[in-house]
Amino acid sequence: MGDRRSPSLPGATHLECAPMRRRFWPAVAPLHRHSLPQLAADAALVAAAYFLAYRLRFDAGVPERYDDLFAATLPWVIPAALVVFAAFGLYHKHWRFVTQRDFVVVVQAVVVATLVLMAAIAVLHPVTVQSPTGSVGVNLPSGLAALFFLLTLALVGGARFVVRAFYERPLRGFKPAKDARRVLIVGAGDGGQLVLREILRNPSLRLNPVGFVDDDPLKRGLRFEGVRVLGPTAELNRILDEAEPDEITIAIPSAPGTLRAQVVTAARRRGIPVRTLPTVFELLLHGGDIVRQAREVQVEDILGREPVRMEIDRVGAYLNNEVVMVTGAGGSIGSELCRQIARVAPRRLILIDHAEDNLFAILRELEDDRHVHPQMLGAVLADCKEGERMREVFAEHRPTVVFHAAAYKHVGLMESNPIEAVRNNAIATRRMAQIAGEHAVKTFVLVSTDKAVEPTTVMGASKALAEWAVEEAHARYAATRFASVRFGNVLGSSGSVVPIFRRQIALGGPVTVTDERMTRYFMTIPEAVQLIVRAGSLSESGAVYVLEMGEPVRIMDLARDMIELSGLTPGRDVSIEVVGRRPGEKLHEELFNAHERPQPTRAEKIVLAERAPIDPALAAEFFDQISLLALEGDAAGLAKRVAELAQVRRPA
Repeated sequence: MGDRRSPSLPGATHLECAPMRRRFWPAVAPLHRHSLPQLAADAALVAAAYFLAYRLRFDAGVPERYDDLFAATLPWVIPAALVVFAAFGLYHKHWRFVTQRDFVVVVQAVVVATLVLMAAIAVLHPVTVQSPTGSVGVNLPSGLAALFFLLTLALVGGARFVVRAFYERPLRGFKPAKDARRVLIVGAGDGGQLVLREILRNPSLRLNPVGFVDDDPLKRGLRFEGVRVLGPTAELNRILDEAEPDEITIAIPSAPGTLRAQVVTAARRRGIPVRTLPTVFELLLHGGDIVRQAREVQVEDILGREPVRMEIDRVGAYLNNEVVMVTGAGGSIGSELCRQIARVAPRRLILIDHAEDNLFAILRELEDDRHVHPQMLGAVLADCKEGERMREVFAEHRPTVVFHAAAYKHVGLMESNPIEAVRNNAIATRRMAQIAGEHAVKTFVLVSTDKAVEPTTVMGASKALAEWAVEEAHARYAATRFASVRFGNVLGSSGSVVPIFRRQIALGGPVTVTDERMTRYFMTIPEAVQLIVRAGSLSESGAVYVLEMGEPVRIMDLARDMIELSGLTPGRDVSIEVVGRRPGEKLHEELFNAHERPQPTRAEKIVLAERAPIDPALAAEFFDQISLLALEGDAAGLAKRVAELAQVRRPA
């Protein structure tokens, strides 16, 4: 497998660009075997439009010269119009799947077909008449051309509309099954109407839409496909009592957590289950029937912060045709980085991890599930702490952009293993940054954490040192743009409290909370990855970027919400135990150090942590000391020296 991916193989350079190729034949002849009935129907419709245009233009009968013009041009008007329609892609899909954009294309195609007809008659003069000055060509009257345009548009566009309307809602109307579940749809926008159409098209779903809930005052009282907007979410209690739904579907994929929490709370009092549409990321991942993909509301959906939304194809465009390296590629953040980066078509994507199973899993997913060309991927089993090995990897693959996500992140384990924490999180980061600078990598991005702010644990201090290492490299290597990305807890990652709580609830409890007052910032893995990728495109080198994460979440509230979302009652079905804080554990995490000032950036919801530049000599001295202590295995001395990091102040 490894040899097959090696860029040194013959022909590897040619194959690297394989993911960027497009098939040529469909662009030249955009037809398929299902296009023949469509071509035949359009041919008949164009002929009918051309015939009717002549008959309607001349009320008293078609003059002989125009009758001759009709007979002479009809044989080639039809194929010419079909060629224009095909060139505009009107036969790429079945008519039942046409969209509003397709109707716009129909208008454009008919305009061009009409202009082609007028130009051809004016140039070729298929019919001439004698005049005192000689033979004169018979041109197409402008009124006749206008009629041809309108009739062709009405017939060609109307045929597609009728077919779509038939499949969208059969003529017999929608009749829900007797045992269909009554569903209330929250959101009457595009998502809600898409859900409604799926329900109407598929009686097998056994759902009966009873109404919409939407906060847009302009939609109140309106009907969509016969289903009425019953009111805003502020009146949800009244609507639930009147409509008596069996379930609720939140049809707003980008709905803020506050809205989801409001709906869940109102539904929970009445024992009504709530489902939500998948996010855009989940839709892209799984595809398929959107209604069948609606899932139960999860704790991630109700955290109360409006999610950060970025178009990865736009913010990650700078990675196109670059050789991108991701360390820690098998981890929760690293693997999502690989998934998202693969979408923006880099020249190569180099995956580095020292865990064989994790590396193999993400490699197979990219190749088998996401159909990334194997030659575009490079899987390297290596440890970032080993400098010589990493120099070999850089020399072989020559990355131009590096995302350094490899890190240890379990606070308790790192307290027990301070040497490995510092070696992996701090010393290895410094080594990676130095090697990137030596090889003139364009961009180097460190994945950091809010625990690096005013650190009180070995893990936090090791990540703060990692930020130092990136700043030091920025001062020494001008050709490379260095940046660190700092954010809070990532939901769903291996170090997050959420999977721990889920496991404890599944076992019947107790759910353990270290302190009732404890709060934490939360974000989803896709949000974290978007921030990391976006930060790589920002211009300031040596900077630390932070996500505007809204308000922190109380861990006690999180525990209660998760128990209730599982259909259980806190304190009765599952108990919550306060077990006390671990050594160095903070009540409240912070996003900025005391010596840092938040400054806006050109990226939405990304803030720059402005601070005085570090003295490279100070950083080098500090790293020399802790490297020596790590080499000697002096855990106590290392922990003491790293703990002093919080007292170190930057020069003014």
